[in-house]
Amino acid sequence: MLVELNAIVKRYQTTDVETLALDRVDLAIERGEYVAIEGPSGCGKSTLLAILGLLDTPTSGTYALAGTNVETLPVSERARIRNREIGFVFQNFNLIGDLSVAENVELPLTYRGISRPERRRRVAEALDRVAISHRARHAPAQLSGGQQQRVAVARAIAGEPSLLLADEPTGNLDSTNGELVMELLADLHRDGATIVMVTHDNRFHRFAERTISLLDGAIVASERATDIDARHDYDTRAMSARA
Repeated sequence: MLVELNAIVKRYQTTDVETLALDRVDLAIERGEYVAIEGPSGCGKSTLLAILGLLDTPTSGTYALAGTNVETLPVSERARIRNREIGFVFQNFNLIGDLSVAENVELPLTYRGISRPERRRRVAEALDRVAISHRARHAPAQLSGGQQQRVAVARAIAGEPSLLLADEPTGNLDSTNGELVMELLADLHRDGATIVMVTHDNRFHRFAERTISLLDGAIVASERATDIDARHDYDTRAMSARA
């Protein structure tokens, strides 16, 4: 098992208010699985993804990543694991405007102390994988939104992560580019990538093998793609019969 969350609770405390963002979440994700997380705004999706990505720590509960409990590790060790084991694709791309496309993809590898020849090899392979090699020397501002998101995917996969986290990866894209990015993630999954994706767009749940539904910080449903497809077919037939 790659990811094991047990009784994860996350509370945020201000001077006057305590907010329960996650309420005893249990979640197991196997290597090579593609999981979508959905739910209304404020249900805890982003908090859950931040904990999975070691960007935040739970108030209580345990998180094992590849068999190692990571929720109580020192900040430096969490950063090391995050840099080596986890890739991120964000809604807003998070590319550095002063760097070229290739330099954006290479930067996280530099932090890992990877040799220059190996970095260049990985960058070239990642850019080729997302079909953006011809833009390697361009600045992010010279690219379309869809192209920038492909660069963000290349940056994530160049590090060969165990876990790829995608936070609303189509949120700032039109439908055509959104579909292209989702097809790219699907290709990565077919090649063995483990993906956890937060999405508000019901059209893209079909790409995942399993969809987790959150409400008020708790998991209220977990459905396999085959179950969702069967329910959709049943609903469509029922609507046709009523018509």
